[in-house]
Amino acid sequence: MITIIGSINLDLIARVERLPAPGETVPGSGFSTAPGGKGANQALAARRAGAAVRMIGAVGADAFADQALALLDEGGVDLSRVKKTSAPTGIAMILVGEDGENVIAVVPGANAEISAEDIEAAGLERGEFVLLQHEIPLPAIESVLRKARSVGAISLLNTAPFRPEAASFLELADYIIANEAEFDLYAGALALQGENREQKMRAFTARTGRTIVVTLGRDGVMAAGPDAFLRVPTLPITPVDTVGAGDTFCGYLGTGLSEGLPLEAALRHAAVAGALACLKPGAQPSIPVRADVDHRL
Repeated sequence: MITIIGSINLDLIARVERLPAPGETVPGSGFSTAPGGKGANQALAARRAGAAVRMIGAVGADAFADQALALLDEGGVDLSRVKKTSAPTGIAMILVGEDGENVIAVVPGANAEISAEDIEAAGLERGEFVLLQHEIPLPAIESVLRKARSVGAISLLNTAPFRPEAASFLELADYIIANEAEFDLYAGALALQGENREQKMRAFTARTGRTIVVTLGRDGVMAAGPDAFLRVPTLPITPVDTVGAGDTFCGYLGTGLSEGLPLEAALRHAAVAGALACLKPGAQPSIPVRADVDHRL
């Protein structure tokens, strides 16, 4: 069982020829909506990877809620711990350029009402895998990490989006997953020593004893753990839309580790899944199923 604790959004997506500069208006070529939110995306990715998944989160009592939960429900994710609040369902406003790059603004809405009490009520068990992100209140995240450590659950913390206040509790997670920009920011906040990213990753692991995973887009992924430093390639692709690729990576990584795969094999599965997610538009609609990932491997 993998428990995902995090955000549930409805994505409002506009396609543009290129991303606008500050103060600039550019014409759009299409508009769509799709279920999203980093927590929900990672839950669906873990489910499509083959894991039994439960989601802990919050939505509003509005028309967006059913749309935001539709693919999770259809996919068989346990939604019994998703609460409805008086706040609106969270939304993300996304601009996607023709090169597949994107800019995103997130309005948390109901996601901001997830509390440590909600998580305590759900209970965590020894050996359970717990996956978190930074789109819910940080005190709740820190509480989960401490609870997981006390009961013997295995925690994975995706550090997106960057929140400088989170630097103080990153080491509570068993696995920390960051993209290269986020890691560089946390390396500065934590005053990690080293002349390059690899040295700073090794410094983090030496200081904390935890495993740090850094995704590098088309350059694959690096990971530093207590026993080894790993470099894993990804698939060479021409991206259509990179929205959701990182979440797909996280969901597949959590599933691989929960199945007992060695870290290098779990990273390889996750990197291929993340690349395949770039070949279709939208976050959740683009998440590949396990058979497609196994085929490309």
